[in-house]
Amino acid sequence: MSVQLLTPEGMFQPVPYHHVAAATGSRHIHVAGQIARDADGRPVAPGDLRGQLAHAMRSTARGLAGAGATFSDVVRLRFFVTGWQPEKYADFVAGIEDVTEELALPTPLPPLSAIGVDYLFEPDVLVEVEAYAVLD
Repeated sequence: MSVQLLTPEGMFQPVPYHHVAAATGSRHIHVAGQIARDADGRPVAPGDLRGQLAHAMRSTARGLAGAGATFSDVVRLRFFVTGWQPEKYADFVAGIEDVTEELALPTPLPPLSAIGVDYLFEPDVLVEVEAYAVLD
């Protein structure tokens, strides 16, 4: 495997992701920010962070697959969430859990950041997902 996920002793726990990813390989895959839009650009799950996150993760999986990768090759995820408040955590996690089995997401997840922002691509977009993967 080209990606090793780990959480060294002494790092903050528990979190639903690993703190460190070590990767070997020469093929780097970058999936641009994916949002809740269908293939025709129509909004998906308006006003629903959970539903938008699940859709964005599915789109991220499609992007990875297009380059011959899966979530097992991902070394870093980055989430941008509009108007972040701690109260949104349950819906955020639920959106990921909704697709964990379907997309064969590793558990814990690869290293990730969830970044609160004021505004994304369009006013209805609540979350955006970026992925970085390495293949041998």
